[in-house]
Amino acid sequence: MPRPRHAAQRLINLLEGITTIIGTFTPWLTLLLILGICTVVIMRYFFGAGSIALQEATTYLHATIFMLGIAWTLKQGGHVRVDVFYRNASPQRQAWIDVAGGVLFLLPLCVLILWLSWDYVLSSWAIREKSNEGSGLPYVYLLKTLILILPATLLIQGVADILKNLLFALGLSNHHSATKVEPL
Repeated sequence: MPRPRHAAQRLINLLEGITTIIGTFTPWLTLLLILGICTVVIMRYFFGAGSIALQEATTYLHATIFMLGIAWTLKQGGHVRVDVFYRNASPQRQAWIDVAGGVLFLLPLCVLILWLSWDYVLSSWAIREKSNEGSGLPYVYLLKTLILILPATLLIQGVADILKNLLFALGLSNHHSATKVEPL
């Protein structure tokens, strides 16, 4: 195996390892979300009590699941794609389409989100932004940090996918990114 291909494969494995760690951790948050929502409902309808903090916690969990799960979903091929050209293409052509899509759309979008949200998130951290509700959670700044984590994790998985597809398209690998193309 030539050295550049070996180095690229090690980088792909490292990047996908990060996505896998996050992706295997995230479903457990769904369990916490369900328990939190059930607790809110039981408290409200059976005991006539409510908790703003618990309601906000479920909102935080919901946001965290989606913001952290997006890179894992990309790794699993679960994102929606317009498959007009993709569906009937050969695997090598699919890999080239994935490389082009990643370079032209995914990476620039991630960089744009990072650039546009950086000051917004830092401002929240600077004042340690908290809930507008008196009994709410004092961690709005942590929630807003997810706005930076989302494009960062997408960048990580996007680079891994681009490299994997590029190696496949050039005939240097037998694997390209996961795809789930459903028939019309």
